[in-house]
Amino acid sequence: MKRALFPGSFDPLTLGHYDIIRRGVTLFD
Repeated sequence: MKRALFPGSFDPLTLGHYDIIRRGVTLFD
């Protein structure tokens, strides 16, 4: 099982943050 931690300041969460998270989900469980 692969896990990832994506640290950062997400206040506010932007579409750029969402796009990076969405792409990363395919690489990890």
